[in-house]
Amino acid sequence: MLINYIDTAMEQAVYEIIEDDGTYWGEIPHFQGVWANHKTLEGCRRELRETLGDWIALRLRLNLGIPIIANIDLNHLDNLYEVQHV
Repeated sequence: MLINYIDTAMEQAVYEIIEDDGTYWGEIPHFQGVWANHKTLEGCRRELRETLGDWIALRLRLNLGIPIIANIDLNHLDNLYEVQHV
């Protein structure tokens, strides 16, 4: 479920080349503070994915809302834990 969420979020990522230094900038709309910058597109994608994972972990720890995407709701992981461990 978490991997599907991250994969789906990454599909929404947008990238651009910063003209000043030729690096790649990436962000995911509706995920405030989730962005990455790297000298290669693949590096930018890698960093963006890692940032997203850290962002999700922090928001879960602080009990802050996480956007629902593709009907995947990570806001109620306690229910997921119970279902998977029965």
